[in-house]
Amino acid sequence: MRILIAEDEVEIARALKVLLEKNKCSVDIVHNGKDAWDYISQGKFDVVVLDIMMPEMDGLEVLRKMRDSHDTTPVMLLTAKSEIEDRVAGLNAGADDYLPKPFAASEFIARVKALGRRSLSYTESLIRVGDTTLDCNRFELSAGDVSVRLNNKEYQLMELFMKHPRFVFSTEHIMEKIWGQDAEAGMDVVWTYIGFLRKKLKQLGASVEIKTVRGAGYSLEETTC
Repeated sequence: MRILIAEDEVEIARALKVLLEKNKCSVDIVHNGKDAWDYISQGKFDVVVLDIMMPEMDGLEVLRKMRDSHDTTPVMLLTAKSEIEDRVAGLNAGADDYLPKPFAASEFIARVKALGRRSLSYTESLIRVGDTTLDCNRFELSAGDVSVRLNNKEYQLMELFMKHPRFVFSTEHIMEKIWGQDAEAGMDVVWTYIGFLRKKLKQLGASVEIKTVRGAGYSLEETTC
């Protein structure tokens, strides 16, 4: 599953990201409502987790904008507010679930998985470019009858390329999109993981490759015979 977490408390957001990634989810995190709406507008998520009290745009406003635009992605509201009227306001705005802080990690994961099963987008599990297929539920990359399993970051990076074939992504864009604004890793981690994916594509005998565009970044291209 692909999940967006919008939480202004950075440490909580990081902890939830680690927790979900251990459960084989692909996770993006943002720390304000404006960025949350930008991500939701530009990408497709299986579940969105929104904190209500966020700067620039609160979680309820983001939720209302989603529903007004006919976005039916399941949404969990995650907030310190626990009064009945706050829960009612959230549910009336279109939330699918409401989890007040503090909460148990096991309950959070169970609720997110339950929401993911409701998501229609979760059934759209295959992305194809040329003869190469990415299974978004199993984290598997295949070409013909051969397949390899990807780790979490490899999967997120390959998903980015396969959803936008021939688009040139800068190293900075990849770093922000996959490792996040708060990543402690250096830029060379992008080159390292692209190297991993290139080896796996070669192992599969795939008809696509990740090309370096000098001075610009990287692009997924179909090879020509």
